[in-house]
Amino acid sequence: MAEVLWPEPMTLEQWADMDEDEPGELVDGALVEEEVPTNLHELIVGWLIRVLGNWAAPRSGRVLGSSHKLGVSPRRGRKPDVTVYAPRSKVNWQASLSRVAPLLVVEVISRQARDVRRDRVEKLGDYARFGVRWYWLLDPEVRLLEVLELGADGRYTIALQASTERVAVPGCEGLELDLANLWREADEAAAEGSEESEPSTERGAS
Repeated sequence: MAEVLWPEPMTLEQWADMDEDEPGELVDGALVEEEVPTNLHELIVGWLIRVLGNWAAPRSGRVLGSSHKLGVSPRRGRKPDVTVYAPRSKVNWQASLSRVAPLLVVEVISRQARDVRRDRVEKLGDYARFGVRWYWLLDPEVRLLEVLELGADGRYTIALQASTERVAVPGCEGLELDLANLWREADEAAAEGSEESEPSTERGAS
């Protein structure tokens, strides 16, 4: 279970007004910890924002990062890794959070079991009740993208599963994701990091 960061009950408005550097999501009036992202996690989020931004901009869509707050219910607030709003969404851009359901949200799954449960169970229910049409889950561990679509019954069903291929994404006309390119970038970054972390074998003059 996520650790409670603030013992006192908190309103959605109080959570929205917290400093942007303060971590935590609001769950049933309690401020709870967020996942601790790795560098790989953030690299993938950056890749998604870049690709989705290039797709959304000509269509007047809006793409936001992980500091964006969603008021998914009166006592729950979430901060997806990536949020995409459809054109002409009536979002108050001067506010500290949004009560408007976006077109899609993305969560990049971390390795911790509690984070997997949060993304696959808890947030899935929150986003469904909020009315988010498309929910993407991207798992770097198994290199799997799952695109879930919200049905008329208020439940998500799998619309797409993809691993390393180039895919056309349902619900986003004209958007193709080159997953092979994503994993190549991740592997290149990992290789660079391992080279930097290797201890030097050179000896200084004695």
